[in-house]
Amino acid sequence: MINDKTVIAIIPARGGSKGLPGKNTMEVNGKPLLAWTIDHANGSKYIDRVILSSEDDEIIKIAKKHGCDVPFVRPTALASDTAGTMGVVFHALQTLPEKYDYVVLLQVTSPLRTSHDIDFCIEQCEKNNVPACVSVMETDKSPFWMYRLDNNNLMDPIISGTKLPKRRQDVSTIYSINGAVYVAKTNWLAKQEHFITAETTAYVMPKLRSIDIDTELDLMVLQSIVEKNKSL
Repeated sequence: MINDKTVIAIIPARGGSKGLPGKNTMEVNGKPLLAWTIDHANGSKYIDRVILSSEDDEIIKIAKKHGCDVPFVRPTALASDTAGTMGVVFHALQTLPEKYDYVVLLQVTSPLRTSHDIDFCIEQCEKNNVPACVSVMETDKSPFWMYRLDNNNLMDPIISGTKLPKRRQDVSTIYSINGAVYVAKTNWLAKQEHFITAETTAYVMPKLRSIDIDTELDLMVLQSIVEKNKSL
């Protein structure tokens, strides 16, 4: 709770994954990937309830073991490859009998975000009176130097123009969503149906904590980081 306003965290974790099958239950440093996010949420100063949304029995079992509430089983229609995350969020909010002022979405694939990262996003909404905050990271590559390729491998710039910057030093800092933390006022989110609008503010996270696990290579990088940083 923050300033008498209630906060719920939703952790979505389905059983199927095309990029890295079974990633949510894979162990990193002796702990399932899912448990890393549960620990972050439970360590928050402001989150009143942490719940899991899943259709998978093994994931549900792991979540309960690590201190996460599982008040329902996600409908199979919301656990397919084509099901969107927002549908999962709204299903959870509508299924729970109690209402919350803030909703926090925490994806399992961001295992190095911290409880502080979560709390800072919540604080930013409350202190600055903004309806939503999402975590971002500085990008390595500018879209000014990105291209599409046609069938003949001819290069078509993503951003076209006659006055494109020629040096990296001339390009303003560019940020991308890192997927670690999404926070919004629930009433506002119900109307917008998306965490990111022109009203959304950003919280910049360092690249180290912004790793997103979607492939075997991502998992290898994460394991290397954890091995070299025993405090994580």
